[in-house]
Amino acid sequence: MDFHGFNFGGLFDVELALRSLPFVLGGLPMTLIVSFSGMLLGLVLGLFLALARGSSTLALRIPARMYISFMRGTPMLVFLFILYFGLPIVGIEFSALVAASLGFGLNSAAYIAEINRSALNSVDKGQWESAKALNLSYWLTMRKVILPQATRIAVPPLTNVFMDIIKATSLAAVITVPELFQKAQIVAGREFDSMTLYILVALIYWPVCTIISFLQDWLEARYSRFLSSS
Repeated sequence: MDFHGFNFGGLFDVELALRSLPFVLGGLPMTLIVSFSGMLLGLVLGLFLALARGSSTLALRIPARMYISFMRGTPMLVFLFILYFGLPIVGIEFSALVAASLGFGLNSAAYIAEINRSALNSVDKGQWESAKALNLSYWLTMRKVILPQATRIAVPPLTNVFMDIIKATSLAAVITVPELFQKAQIVAGREFDSMTLYILVALIYWPVCTIISFLQDWLEARYSRFLSSS
């Protein structure tokens, strides 16, 4: 490959990046809102899906498996289009922000459910037997004994899901959510320098995801005591 005469400096205009940074960063709060709301919905729904997926009741297990299969086999972008552009046809309308939050939450719940199911199954069966011997109810056993141990196991993959959601919020630009990538596209179209703005957005996503990785380390340390004492 011949790079003779290629201007690498033309890939990134530092002056334009610095000038555009405040405007692009204006989309960061919306990125975080969509990410956190989507992850919160995914965590809640994912827990119940995991419990239903492992249930001995067919009426719970089959719908949970179908939901997980559908969401894992459907592109996120297609699902966003269904929520924002498709549902209004049948009289159901969401704002772009709500559609994005719902989309990421409902989609991530399928992956979170499988992570939770695996983590719950990893807890030693003797924990259930001990709780039963102490006459603890199912939900008390789950809350006080099983979930704390399963959480430590689930933290790393759940953190990966959260980081994937943060990066995937760039897809929300196609349904007009004013997040980071959409802001960058506005400047890129105005300044005719897409590469600089795309690199700038990448450099913003990077430290955000790095902070999440530090949060993962803190959570692992916090919940490690449950494993060491089990």
